[in-house]
Amino acid sequence: MGVKGLQSFLERCCPEACVTVNLREMARQHAARSQHDCTSSANTPSPTLVVDGMACLRHWYSCKDWVCGGQWREYMDVLKSWVEAFTSAGIRLVFFFDGVVKEQKRQEWVKRRRRVNGEISRMFHHMKTHGEQPGREFFCLPSGLATFTSFALRSLGQEVFSSVQEADYEIASYARQHGSLGILGQDSDFIIYDSAPYLSVAKLRTDSLTTVLYDRQRLCRTIGLAVTQLPLLACLLGNDVVSEEKMQHIRNDAMATYRLNNPSPHSGAPQGQMVLAVSHLVSSLWGREEEETRLVPQSLNLSAPHRELLKRGICSYLLPGQEAPQQGDISSLPSAPAFEKYVSPEILKACKEKHVAVEGFMVYCVVWEGVTECSNTLEDEEDTELLPQALVYKPCRQLIYGLLLLQGHDGNSVDLPAIREWFVFPGNPLQEPDMVQPVPVSLPCDQPSLDLLWFSTGPEVSALRLKCFLSIFDSREYSELYGAVEDSLLAALCLVTYIVLQVQTLSEEDLDAYLSQAVCLRLKSSRELQQIELPFLSSRAVQLGSLYVRGLSHLLGANCASGCPLPSAALMPWHSFDGRLFHSKYLLAHSGVEKTVLLEGDSSCLSQFLCLREKLIETCRKRGRVLQSRSMMPEQSHKTASGAGFRGRHTGGGDSWRERGEMTQSPRHRGGWWGRGEAKQDQSEYKDRGRPWEGGGQHFHPHSYPDFYDGEPPNTSRPPKQSGGRSHHRRGRYRLAPRWSQPPAPGT
Repeated sequence: MGVKGLQSFLERCCPEACVTVNLREMARQHAARSQHDCTSSANTPSPTLVVDGMACLRHWYSCKDWVCGGQWREYMDVLKSWVEAFTSAGIRLVFFFDGVVKEQKRQEWVKRRRRVNGEISRMFHHMKTHGEQPGREFFCLPSGLATFTSFALRSLGQEVFSSVQEADYEIASYARQHGSLGILGQDSDFIIYDSAPYLSVAKLRTDSLTTVLYDRQRLCRTIGLAVTQLPLLACLLGNDVVSEEKMQHIRNDAMATYRLNNPSPHSGAPQGQMVLAVSHLVSSLWGREEEETRLVPQSLNLSAPHRELLKRGICSYLLPGQEAPQQGDISSLPSAPAFEKYVSPEILKACKEKHVAVEGFMVYCVVWEGVTECSNTLEDEEDTELLPQALVYKPCRQLIYGLLLLQGHDGNSVDLPAIREWFVFPGNPLQEPDMVQPVPVSLPCDQPSLDLLWFSTGPEVSALRLKCFLSIFDSREYSELYGAVEDSLLAALCLVTYIVLQVQTLSEEDLDAYLSQAVCLRLKSSRELQQIELPFLSSRAVQLGSLYVRGLSHLLGANCASGCPLPSAALMPWHSFDGRLFHSKYLLAHSGVEKTVLLEGDSSCLSQFLCLREKLIETCRKRGRVLQSRSMMPEQSHKTASGAGFRGRHTGGGDSWRERGEMTQSPRHRGGWWGRGEAKQDQSEYKDRGRPWEGGGQHFHPHSYPDFYDGEPPNTSRPPKQSGGRSHHRRGRYRLAPRWSQPPAPGT
């Protein structure tokens, strides 16, 4: 968030502090100075630009599609070009990503997540109304983008760090310590830190390597403050540590005094006047020598709790080597690991090292912080059929927690650890974390220690790692496929199996869409994937795409906890998923095309697809999960450009989009239960065999499905009618869908 109103003040009211610079020239001058300071030119370091990765995500993800789950191959090409633009100019890049959410910022994190939920709701409304992706005003980053971007940059040979403190603080500390060329980001906190120059990623042009530098010295001259007074200004204006509301009375007094002393106030926006008013207040507080020795001037009208909060906020800007007068014990010491008694010191050390170096995922947050969180996902709050991803993957996370924390634990102790989960999904008010208990992994032998899994070698240990990983996804039978299929396909098979077992409303068509796109992806270039055209979008396919990508991050966490039986590269989305390709396969599968069409006439792909499909269906059958065919026609409420709906436009012929296995036009859809002339069936013949959702005290009950209308396709954009006696969980309205003993009635 940065400092409330400071960025706009800089750009609108303080143009002299906004300097257009050429990074290539800055790097040349920086290298010349460094060479002059070094005794040997051979030891001269390359000019280093420290990059706030989180601030860059929206600028990096420029791909056409973002609702379908991400165009990951194209995104990799964008990252590669972006990195090359700097390295060709002799600029070394160091990237930082948020690794934790500190509890003092949790309230602000929750506020943002709720706001994004509203944006996602409007996005789904637009998509179901118009059948197309909305404009950039509704833009939402694809699920897991921050997580996978850090791994992507590492694969490109870049130096990447995941923070264990506040990321802004670590960025500013690194830049100051290493005398960096600058900090590239979009957060006004970087002008408050007394560190390297703050450079705008929003103003960056990679073709010319020009951007805007926000000059803190010029800012201070304009507002009449010293650089050391900027932290107090930031906290009084409001930032992530000191909320805007807490200092409202101080700002009101400052504004009243400013207007009294300036009958013709600054002509800028009201927020610009506020920055000037508070700056004048801060300047006036250090008029006496005794005030200069205090972190927070005594003359400020503050209660004791607010004064302590202000001290913490000011100290959050103090970098190593920078001391505050009378700081005392304000700067908090690093806290002890949350679950240090459950793991060895070697594991604790390895967890932190892997986390910082972006070689692991989830394990540090669990073992050290005792908390995990997940931001917004593209999920339709009106769709009560599909469980949100947070609940779909909860059993998986519990097993990961169990593998990490239940070594030699009898499971009956009163001190059984519980992990705080902050997962965003529709219906969750995020007022408090869910306390989730770990569950032991079911293995033929006793659960192995992490020390054995992580540090030992040998074929027996390698096999044990794989068993642990597969067991987390209830896919132990797939160990025989290890080495026989590509690692990325094995991972995809495990993930799709898990999704099918957990989401009872998934059909054969959904399975075919998932597996066919995973198999066909390896044949596609980035350019071919970009050229896929979709006749319209299905909100259900959008949710299934995001569900899959969220699952990839759980694969990553399980792999790390198990000692990495698979290379991390195999779990990256650019090896097993493309949003547009999946969406096209979803529409084809639900239109009833032959498998040869779905696999684009490639015999090798078809053979591999059928093999994987047979393995999955057999695995599910052993667990009592029998997949049924259930064609789900996408939403029909919107119209195409020609004025006709999707159904009724294609006239057939041997060159149809379905026969080609492509989505390149707006065809007439003649599949689906009504197109085949199947009769409506009585819904009552299907018996609900629902089961409560296990874990954490949450219970979800079977759906009541909608009525059917003769002669009309079902409207899947409309939520099902609900029975009057259904109970609701306090966290939301999601329940586990029933297991079907027979195929569901058409349109359910």
